[in-house]
Amino acid sequence: MANDPQFTSDDSRVEVNPHKGKTGVRRILNAFAYSLEGLAAAYRHEDAFRQEVLLAVILMPAALFLPVSGTDKAIMVGSVLLVLIVELLNSAVEAVVDRVSPGDHPLAKRAKDIGSAAVLLSLLNVPAVWLLVLFG
Repeated sequence: MANDPQFTSDDSRVEVNPHKGKTGVRRILNAFAYSLEGLAAAYRHEDAFRQEVLLAVILMPAALFLPVSGTDKAIMVGSVLLVLIVELLNSAVEAVVDRVSPGDHPLAKRAKDIGSAAVLLSLLNVPAVWLLVLFG
């Protein structure tokens, strides 16, 4: 590790990624652009994400028009956004797993199954939240 250019003598990390050198407004603009690229990639390549976006396009405006408090609307919209967030994370895990382990491997399967379980829980959360807000 002493000869590794990523470390100094006190073991603190030295910035080695050229993309990490951006600061201020340029860093924010780059991060925003990368985020939009990620959303576009997920929409283009992930069927489940497209289906969940359709769900969000229907449910989020519906939440805004329902006669519930602002806090309740926020919770309802948040439950739908949570599905999209979890699906994005699951898709990222799956992409990495496919990249590093294209064959069948028990740990690859476990990672994908756990990601899928997280999506399932976030999907089950939506009707639970909506039912509690509307009828609870």
